[in-house]
Amino acid sequence: MRPKSLDDYFGQQHLVGKNKPLRNAIESGSLPSILFWGPPGVGKTTLAQIISETLDRPFYTLSAINSGVKDIREVINKVQSQGMFGGQNAILFIDEIHRFSKSQQDSLLNAVEKGIITLIGATTENPSFEVISALLSRCQTYILEHHTKEDLEALLLKALKEDPFLKREKVELAETEALLRISGGDARKLLNSLEIAVNALPTHDKKITNNFVLENVQQSLTNYDKNGEQHYDIVSAMIKSIRGSDPNAALYWMARMIEGGEEPKFIARRLLILASEDIGNANPTALVMANTCFDAVSKIGWPESRIILSQCIIYLASSPKSNASYMAINNAQQIVKSTGDLPVPLHLRNAPTKLMKDIGYGENYQYSHDNTAQLHTQEFLPEEISNTTLYTPSLNKREQDLKKYLNWVWKGKYGY
Repeated sequence: MRPKSLDDYFGQQHLVGKNKPLRNAIESGSLPSILFWGPPGVGKTTLAQIISETLDRPFYTLSAINSGVKDIREVINKVQSQGMFGGQNAILFIDEIHRFSKSQQDSLLNAVEKGIITLIGATTENPSFEVISALLSRCQTYILEHHTKEDLEALLLKALKEDPFLKREKVELAETEALLRISGGDARKLLNSLEIAVNALPTHDKKITNNFVLENVQQSLTNYDKNGEQHYDIVSAMIKSIRGSDPNAALYWMARMIEGGEEPKFIARRLLILASEDIGNANPTALVMANTCFDAVSKIGWPESRIILSQCIIYLASSPKSNASYMAINNAQQIVKSTGDLPVPLHLRNAPTKLMKDIGYGENYQYSHDNTAQLHTQEFLPEEISNTTLYTPSLNKREQDLKKYLNWVWKGKYGY
C-alpha cells in the first residue's frame, strides 16, 4: 500500500499540497538536503522514495541502527565513481539519523557540502538536539505531523479496496475507532492492525468491530511499543525498580526497552531526572553520574551505550534514596500559588541607585560571610510566611549531616 507519487500520498498537505514548499522544491528539481522530523509511521521513508522516483535520481538507503562511517563512505565512493553517468545528484536516505554519533554525522559533511549526494535524513527526535549544527545548517528541516482521523480512515478504505488479499476477503469495516486508537496516528501500525484483524476473522463473519479489534489485535501487537501504553508501563517499572533499590529488576526492564528499540538518550534522560527526584542529596554524586551517562550515550550510540546505561542504573539503584528535594520544591510552589506575590523584604532588595538606598532598599542586610556566628538572626522569607519549613531532610546519613548543620545555623527555627 506504499504510495508511489505525491498525489497518492496521505497527509502532510502543509508540505506536499498544491503550492506548498516541499512540492514546489520537488517539482522545480532544485531539491536541497533535507531532514524529515516526525513521529513513526507518518511517511518519512515513503516521501523520500517518492522524491527519488519523481526526480529519477539514484537512491541509496542506510539505517543508522546498523550502519557506520564505513557504509557511508562506500555509498559516497560509489556515487563519485559513477560520475555524471549514473551517480550525479544521487539521494542518500538515512533512517533514524539521530542515532548516528558525531563522527558518523561528520563523515557526511563534505559530500553534502559539495553536492556529491543529496541527503534525506529521517528522525523521530528533535534535530536541533540530535543532529550536529554543521549538518543541520546544510539541510532544510521539514516537520511531519501525525495523520488525522480522516487520513487514517481513508487509508483503511483504500487498503480494503485495492490490496489484493483484503479485496478478495470482502471485509466489512463496521467500526474504526479501535483501529485508530491502537494506531496512535501511525499508518504502518494501522495497516498491521488491520491485517491482524482480517486474519483473525471467522470465515462466516467478515465484519470488523471495535470489540473484535480489542479482543484480537491489541494482544497480538508487539510487547514493547515506543509510543503506546506498554511503553510507559515498562518505563514506570524500571523507574520504580531503581527507586526500590533493586538493580536486578531495573536491568531487566531496561533490557526490555533496549530490545524493543528504545532510544538510548530517552533512557538516560529518565535516569537523569530520577537521580535528583529519588536520590538527591542522599548521594549527590548520583546526579553527576547520571549526567555523565547522558553525555556519554549522546556521543556513543548503540550498542555500546547499553554498557554505560547498565553501569549507571546499577549505581542509582544501589544508592541511598531521598525525595526531599522533590518534595521541597513542590511545597515551595504550593505556597507561592496560595500566597501570591509576597513582597521581598527591604533588607534583601537590590539597591543599584541612590533613590533605592534612600528609601531603605538593602538597609540592615547582614553579609553572611561576615556574620557566620549570627546567621540565624536574619530573615530571608517574606514576613507573612516566616518560619515556614519547606525542606525536610530524609533519614539518610548525608542529609542527617545537612540537618545538623542547618540546626546549628538556625538554632531550631525551622524544626531542625
